[in-house]
Amino acid sequence: MKLWAGPLLLTKAGIFTLTLCGGVLAQGGPMQLGQKPGATSGIKATPQNTPIETDPTVIVKRANAYFNGMNTLVADFVQSGSDNRSVGGKLYLQRPGKLRFEYAHPSPLEIIADGTSLAIRNRKLNTQDIYFINQTPLKFLLKSNLDLAKDLRILNVSADPEKTSIRAEDKTTLGGASRITLIFNTADFTLSRWVVTDPQGNDTRVQLSELDLRQRLDRSLFVINTERFDNP
Repeated sequence: MKLWAGPLLLTKAGIFTLTLCGGVLAQGGPMQLGQKPGATSGIKATPQNTPIETDPTVIVKRANAYFNGMNTLVADFVQSGSDNRSVGGKLYLQRPGKLRFEYAHPSPLEIIADGTSLAIRNRKLNTQDIYFINQTPLKFLLKSNLDLAKDLRILNVSADPEKTSIRAEDKTTLGGASRITLIFNTADFTLSRWVVTDPQGNDTRVQLSELDLRQRLDRSLFVINTERFDNP
C-alpha cells in the first residue's frame, strides 16, 4: 500500500515528522474530509458587542493557562493533509506527556505516548517505531508547565469574532523546524484545531469536535506494548 506522504518519506526522521503531522495517517485508503452527522464544527461565533481580546501577550498567556489547566481531554478529530485526503478518529490525552490517537478504519495506525516515549504502531504491518516525547511537534499537548513564548518562537497572533490564532515555530522537532498554528474559539477560548507545517512546507490540519475535559481515562490507553514486537 502506497503511503500518501510521497517522496518525503525518505528518512526515519521524515517518517516520524510526517506521521505526527499527518503524512502517513491515511494508509489503507483515503476518506473524504468532512464531519460526522451531528458533530459540531468547533467554531463558535462571539456574541455581538462582546469585546475581542487582541493583545498578543494576553492571548498567549490565556493559551498557556488553557493547556496547563487541562488534565484530560477526549475528542473526535478529523485530520487532513495538503492534498485534502483525511482520516478521522479519537484523541485521548492525559497531561503531562500521555496521549493516544486512535485512527478509524481503514488506517492501521495508532500513536501512543506513555509519558516518556512515543510509539507509532502499524497494526497491518506489525511494526512499531519509538521516539522521545521531546521530538514531537505536539508539545502544546504534552509538555508540563507549558510556556508558549519560551518553548516556541511566536510568529503571529491574531483574533476575530470567530477564531483566535497563535502561529509559532519549533526548531527542536526531529526532522527540522516545524511551524504550528493553534486555533481557538474566540467565544470561549477552547481549542478548535491546529495546523502543523513540516520543514518541507506541507500543512496538516487537525479539527477537533465533541471535546470532553472531564472524563477519567484508563491507564491502559497509554501503555506502549513492546513485547509482541520484540518477540513475534
